[in-house]
Amino acid sequence: MTRLISDLTAALARNAEAVCQHYLPNGRREGRYWMVGDVRNTPGRSMFVRLTGLDTGKDRAGKWADAASGENGDLLDIIRERCGLADFAEVAEEARRFLSLPQPDTSAEPKLRPSSGPTGSPRAARRLFAMAQPITGTLVETYLHNRGITALQETGALRFHPCCYYRPDPSYATETWPAMIAAVTDLDGRITGAHRTWLDPDGFTQTNLGKAPLDTPRRAMGNLLGHAVRFGSVQDVMAAGEGIETMLSLRMALPLMPMVAALSAAHLAAILFPVPLRRLYIARDNDPAGNAAMNRLIDKARAADIVAIPLSPQLGDFNEDLRGPGIDALRCSIRMQINPEDVGRFMTFGASVE
Repeated sequence: MTRLISDLTAALARNAEAVCQHYLPNGRREGRYWMVGDVRNTPGRSMFVRLTGLDTGKDRAGKWADAASGENGDLLDIIRERCGLADFAEVAEEARRFLSLPQPDTSAEPKLRPSSGPTGSPRAARRLFAMAQPITGTLVETYLHNRGITALQETGALRFHPCCYYRPDPSYATETWPAMIAAVTDLDGRITGAHRTWLDPDGFTQTNLGKAPLDTPRRAMGNLLGHAVRFGSVQDVMAAGEGIETMLSLRMALPLMPMVAALSAAHLAAILFPVPLRRLYIARDNDPAGNAAMNRLIDKARAADIVAIPLSPQLGDFNEDLRGPGIDALRCSIRMQINPEDVGRFMTFGASVE
């Protein structure tokens, strides 16, 4: 272990309880230990962090173990897991920030620890998603409700991370913001990537629509081409579109229809079709990129002997329709565009599904 790692580990150990209070706030002190459910801050008592102890060895302060999972580590590992970091340089930077230590000149700083997965890799995406929590009762749920999306059935692909890292570019300092984390999966359900939407903890306005005041409040990582964020299990019919909020808005009108969000126009045109698919609804965004993606996807579907039916919003996208004309107008518009047999199969009339 290098001198830098030793110094950071020792400094964190001297402040072990403060570290736990900050990064594991769902736990509490019990005697010489901080007790919590796991390193992802789940409430519970299976993980214990030693708050006092020797300066070295397995009994030193800051060491932790999870009796349920068998995981163990030190306070640097807690910071890495809680902040969703893959590169140790970022872990060290966050530790110094917490300890109010000056940041060193990293131009000649050697790589100190191997990262848990290359930044942006499918493995890093899986780790980030695993560290996040279900959206019920979180800022993600509030964010979606503020955008008119209250029917959140089959949204297990979405999670909440309270302190997801954001860096505008490598020359800027890293920031932490709460974020909606979406799992991008292949046709077999394997996570190949993740999408992050950083959220404004101060709430929703008509200007920010609940997103954090950042230059790029949405970013994806991992292997996205052909894959998507999925809501519901596809049988023979599904709808596909670009954005998560767009597809969840459409699901307000078609709560029983399986849907996928490809995350961009380019990726929408490249989605892979599940074998049983026979009819595809394409939720287009009302812009040139959306029109181009729709046309390419129609050609691709026809080549696969799949019926492709465009769905067009009244405004820019279906979330604008939901927040503007409203749910009743959205249902009316969609009812006129879908196959008659799908009206009874996928559309719920009356109050929206909660």
